[in-house]
Amino acid sequence: MAGIYLHIPFCKQACYYCNFHFSTSLAQQPAIVTALLKEIEIRKDYLSGAPINTIYFGGGTPSLLPEKDLLRLLEAIHRNFTVNTGAEVTLEANPDDLSPDKLQMLQKAGVNRLSIGIQSFHEEDLKWMHRAHNALQAKDSILHAQDAGFENITIDLIYGGPTLTDAGWEYNVQQALELGVPHLSCYALTVEPGTALDHFIKKKKMPAVDADKAARHFEQLLKWTGDAGYEQYEISNFALTGWHSRHNSSYWQGASYLGLGPSAHSFDTQSRQWNVANNALYIKSLEKGELNFGREELTPVMMLNEYLMTALRTSAGCDLAVVAERFGNDKKEKILKESTKYLQKGWMRQEGEKLILTPEGRLFADGIASGLFF
Repeated sequence: MAGIYLHIPFCKQACYYCNFHFSTSLAQQPAIVTALLKEIEIRKDYLSGAPINTIYFGGGTPSLLPEKDLLRLLEAIHRNFTVNTGAEVTLEANPDDLSPDKLQMLQKAGVNRLSIGIQSFHEEDLKWMHRAHNALQAKDSILHAQDAGFENITIDLIYGGPTLTDAGWEYNVQQALELGVPHLSCYALTVEPGTALDHFIKKKKMPAVDADKAARHFEQLLKWTGDAGYEQYEISNFALTGWHSRHNSSYWQGASYLGLGPSAHSFDTQSRQWNVANNALYIKSLEKGELNFGREELTPVMMLNEYLMTALRTSAGCDLAVVAERFGNDKKEKILKESTKYLQKGWMRQEGEKLILTPEGRLFADGIASGLFF
């Protein structure tokens, strides 16, 4: 099984914390869609005929796509790839785009999963983040999606921000639970280099991120979602039974995927490549029938380190039997030896051949993984 990701690099306005590739001008949108259609044709053999189990429109803001363009892209994918019946088709959307008419269009086009960028149900937080929607639209977008017949809905929430109190964070999570959203993706506010937030903090126009608050919000999140029956199947992702993200899970399981659009990454299990992160250059190259990308071959050590990083983020943990089979028994033994300190601290537990992070250990997931790197 394989997946396809399409990067739609347009937004109405720039959120202060975002470092993804996008433009706030829609002038190039028609040309980007034409280029995407061309790239689909050129790269139809990248996945070696593997059936497509997931299609994901990310960005940027894919909900800005007109109906005709969304249909053209999906038709091109079906024409050039073997798409499984019942494939998961996700579209990222901003709340202010999800009118009843837009939702009906998305359903007719074949989108069966919505990822809504709520971020917060509080007006103060949304203004601080420079989001394009307001608190009323945040809630209404979920209700409208449910009324339109969408069941497979995930929302994004951000915690640890300077305007978000503990009580406000509890309200955000409880709103999602009360609305019956089956999947939550919850992220700590991070300061990415080069973002507006990074600039504002350096200029003392905004306070630095409070790491203690973020850790506290994370621990509260684990309790509230656990009590409500959600499984934390990846550090930032929580789902009711049967509602895991199939697309994101394929990343964590090391499945192959094709990334289309400017800045999109692809992975064929042996190498990784990435398209140029420039709309004009992306369009220009595909007008000539060419691809503009970087590429790297993955060494066995790189693959092992990637496996450690992704596996330890999931509830399934790092499978030592998989390590021994793919990379050698000596690597398994070294990981076991190095993991002793984390087991003793209570940050990790061992279940048979699996090493799994404890709730406390998930606070230090990246550090633990890098501590086991080769």
